[in-house]
Amino acid sequence: MAGLYHLARLNDRWFQLDEPLVSAFVERWHPETHTFHMPFGECTITLQDVAYQLGLVVDGHYVSGCLTYFHMYIEGGRPAWVWFEELLGVIPPPSQVQKFAVNCTWFQETFGECPEGADEETVRRFARAYIMMLLGTQLFADKSGNRIHIIWLPYVARLEEMGSYSWESAALAWLYRCMCRVANRHVVKLAGPLQLLQSWIFWRFPRFRLAGYDTCSWPLASRWSGYNPSYSEKGPRVQSTRLKIDMLQPRDVSVVPVVHLEALEPRHMAVWRSVTSLIYFAVVEWHQVDKVLPQFGGVQPLPRPALNIDFLMSKDGRGDDRWFPSALQHWHILWETHVDHVLRFDVVADPRPSHTYLDWWSQHGKRFLSPEFYLGDPRGVPIPVEVSQRGPG
Repeated sequence: MAGLYHLARLNDRWFQLDEPLVSAFVERWHPETHTFHMPFGECTITLQDVAYQLGLVVDGHYVSGCLTYFHMYIEGGRPAWVWFEELLGVIPPPSQVQKFAVNCTWFQETFGECPEGADEETVRRFARAYIMMLLGTQLFADKSGNRIHIIWLPYVARLEEMGSYSWESAALAWLYRCMCRVANRHVVKLAGPLQLLQSWIFWRFPRFRLAGYDTCSWPLASRWSGYNPSYSEKGPRVQSTRLKIDMLQPRDVSVVPVVHLEALEPRHMAVWRSVTSLIYFAVVEWHQVDKVLPQFGGVQPLPRPALNIDFLMSKDGRGDDRWFPSALQHWHILWETHVDHVLRFDVVADPRPSHTYLDWWSQHGKRFLSPEFYLGDPRGVPIPVEVSQRGPG
């Protein structure tokens, strides 16, 4: 009913994060374009990828509202902690609360298992708590990774309506924002739905997969269940992964062929190709699919200038609480009218960037990050005369 069934199934089949792999990709993220800059051009995680990897609802209302002043902005809303107790039947002790977030361990200990023979109201309370944990840890985790914010109270108060929201676009907005933040070299820890990012890497770039994960199931991220990378030598592994990325060619990028009928509804597929805003409360990001047409089977022309939304980076909900659909009205309207911004282009048999784009990219793109001596072809370097005097070696 909440549109989170596939995510709930994934909750028991998550895999460990490969930090060196993710770090090597994130350092290629460019906030101004919301794309990874690769040797062969640009690529990014799109709404289509989120649908395939996590099985989330695409089309629907934006996930927004206010953060804590529910009684001021929401019809039928209640003061935060009063509503918390009404909806979940219990109030956390002060030692388990940090401002408006509750420790995840308290949630797990209190709502770990629904009592056998529980009445309907008790089941709904446990369902609300489970959904709050699911959203707060798997899709919208902060850097702590162990806190559940109470912003979800208005949503779990109306369980029957939760399936009408676009959880997918909100999750992608949060991942974009987290990668944009960590592009600042003074930020050292990455938050967000990182398993989504890692699964996308494995599916799009098969060279980075480990052998033994050949069974496909839905959603696609479940394929990597049990994956447990090595935690040793992180620095050298980042360097070697960086070099692997520098050596990538267009033929090394895979088109994800495995789909699910649920994801192929026309209204969902139209959203995948929309150049539109992505909303997660005060977080507003931009779905820049016009820069990655080969991911949808098209030929990439010269890109249009990137939309300058740098000023939105500072609008993250800090300070006084507001009703964000009004405070950021323009961007919320853009999402509501995304059907008017669907790209139309020819699908071709060999979807690669055009020659014009590649010429432009070779001049303007940051294609390689490894030191030059790793990338050079030694056969082009003249052999010094004195080499012959050093013996057969």
